[in-house]
Amino acid sequence: MSAEFKPSTIRGELNPAGSHFGIVVSQFNSFITDRLLAGALDALQSAGATQSQIEVVRVPGSFEIPIAAKKLAASDRFDSIICVGCVLRGETSHYDVVVSETARGIQLAQLDSGVPMILCVLTCDTLEQAINRAGLKSGNKGYESGLAAIEMAHLSRKLAKNSPRSASRPRPSHK
Repeated sequence: MSAEFKPSTIRGELNPAGSHFGIVVSQFNSFITDRLLAGALDALQSAGATQSQIEVVRVPGSFEIPIAAKKLAASDRFDSIICVGCVLRGETSHYDVVVSETARGIQLAQLDSGVPMILCVLTCDTLEQAINRAGLKSGNKGYESGLAAIEMAHLSRKLAKNSPRSASRPRPSHK
């Protein structure tokens, strides 16, 4: 590839101005999910988002995250949605079903709605692994998800402006 070959690149920015963020949080394993939520809120606030730009919805467990996220997206009030949960492996195959269907449901909700959804559902074999990812040894995945939500909201807006069909799609009204 020659040094002159430089395709245009579109990137999101860590600028929450004008964006609204939904956060769907599982109450199951709240010892972990509350830490992830705190990390996401910290990232949003550190980047400049205000309380009025953020809405938190609590659901019973990770399996319920996709429907809540889809309904938030359908409200046309959010530019990005962070999906927070924690599924710990147990002695049965229930873990595999919940992990797979939660991720699949979030992906389908994202694709159906066009609203970026950030997957912050920890899938860990042990509580120690989850604790490490919720702020101990491995940083806080919630914080990383908050930054990703800002970037994707910004990028999504940029891509919509560049789309020839963007005029036919309404922008979120942020009612």
